[in-house]
Amino acid sequence: MSSFRNAVVSLPGKERVASTPFGARIVIHATAAETGGAFGMWETFTPPGHGPAPHTHTRETEVFRVVRGLYRFQCGDEAFDAPVGTVVVLPPHVLHSWRNIGDEPGQMFGTVTPGGCEQLFIDIEAFGADTPEKIAVIEARLGIINDITLALGLTAPQPR
Repeated sequence: MSSFRNAVVSLPGKERVASTPFGARIVIHATAAETGGAFGMWETFTPPGHGPAPHTHTRETEVFRVVRGLYRFQCGDEAFDAPVGTVVVLPPHVLHSWRNIGDEPGQMFGTVTPGGCEQLFIDIEAFGADTPEKIAVIEARLGIINDITLALGLTAPQPR
């Protein structure tokens, strides 16, 4: 039976603020620990020209909704622009990245199911992970694969 029995509330001004691997501000709204593993939820605030390096999640489906700005997504072999209102749903094992291609800061709402990878942002802050190598150790523990986790031998390549 799930341990998710109470409302999870993220009040304005009382949110948990953390950082993405590329240094952007992120606000955590719900974690796997709070939802019995069902999902994790956050908002990312992306400066122009920024976004994550290509990476693959091995455990969760990711959902993004563009709230502000214009993003360019690369999902597998497909590239597309994502203006305000766009929703992108990514299954596990799809190499993807995105970048704010607008002139203003962008904002996206993100959800993962099952929850868990939102812990990356929390752990970057908690452990002071301030180098790509330190961040890669956290990513590998959470089943996230990218060029750095592969180069360090922390994860195995996934079939495409």
